[in-house]
Amino acid sequence: MTGQREGRDGRRGSSRRAGLDAERFDEAWERVNERGRAAGRDRMQQLRVKSVLAVQAGLAAALAWAVARWITGMPSPIFAPAAAVAVITSSFGRRLSNTVELLAGVTLGIIVSDLLIGAVGAGVWQTGVIVAASVLVALALSTRGGIVGNASGTAVLLGALSSSRHTLEFPRFVDALIGGGVGLVVTLLLVPINPLRIMRRVAAPTLRQLADQLAATATALRRRDHELADRALSRSQAIGTDLGRFWDVFGGAKETVDLAPARWPRRRSVQHYQLGAPDVDQAVWNTRVLARRAVVLIEDGEPIPESLPDAVEALGAAVHAVQEEVLADQGPEDARRHALNAVAAATRAELAGTGLSGTVIVGQVRTAASDILQATGMDRAEALRRIREVAAAQS
Repeated sequence: MTGQREGRDGRRGSSRRAGLDAERFDEAWERVNERGRAAGRDRMQQLRVKSVLAVQAGLAAALAWAVARWITGMPSPIFAPAAAVAVITSSFGRRLSNTVELLAGVTLGIIVSDLLIGAVGAGVWQTGVIVAASVLVALALSTRGGIVGNASGTAVLLGALSSSRHTLEFPRFVDALIGGGVGLVVTLLLVPINPLRIMRRVAAPTLRQLADQLAATATALRRRDHELADRALSRSQAIGTDLGRFWDVFGGAKETVDLAPARWPRRRSVQHYQLGAPDVDQAVWNTRVLARRAVVLIEDGEPIPESLPDAVEALGAAVHAVQEEVLADQGPEDARRHALNAVAAATRAELAGTGLSGTVIVGQVRTAASDILQATGMDRAEALRRIREVAAAQS
């Protein structure tokens, strides 16, 4: 009889383990699917953003070729469309300065090449000397890569083709001038980007990833799931790598509304988003610290009051509300309410008793909540006052 009971208990234990393994497999599979869907959405967002760039580049190349051929009479003015495309494909927010660098670099390369070819002649080693001298002079005058690159490129061209160099200097400069000008006309007058649409398409995925990471951290704290907490930390680190693109797009939006007449009516809206961008940036870094301490908390077996994961979850809901505000022009009320709920829950957790890492998480929730309140347009003094009031009400 004892053997039969042990056999039945063993089968039941095996069944429970099999059921648990199946549940874990389903959860893992769902996470993989969700990440795939999120990555697909992000790629589509990026493709829509870059499709505007492709249209601008194609139009600028064709116009630059036509204008340069009409002005210079050259049958194949290849430098003009190349310069136009270089301006178009440069970083958002730096197109005007890149055009200036292009012209300065070409001019500098022509001057240095003319002086040195007249002094040392042309040949293999002479080309090396000319290019080295052009780079040194460019670096002495400016550290900007555009000036140095265009100066050295022009020096290579004129040094290698010295036999016809007297027919190259003027066309090279004029082509650079035409190409840069056409590139600016296309991006600022003919096909200017919609700055709000571009900002939303880049900001929304960053906010969604941040909200998902916070939700995963909250779940890990509830379950004391070290593996899930570690994955949430990895997510937070991945978000930081996207911030460079985030800021590039915001710089491009500002350049567009400053210089493109058709986008001047968007200035106020762009300014609103730009004022909140540094706070979103800061929230990303603060939640990374939060995620790291959640991993340590679980490793060390510290107490986890019930309201601590509630606080992290409410913070994620606040970020999600900010995302909805960005996408649908909703008001900031939901984001602010969730952020203050996060502060209240974090304060209750602190009063219930937390260890070292738990106390750090409480502080990071309050700091990130302040960042979110400021991202919605609330000034810092008002955000801190509201946080103090909510915290005091829990005592």
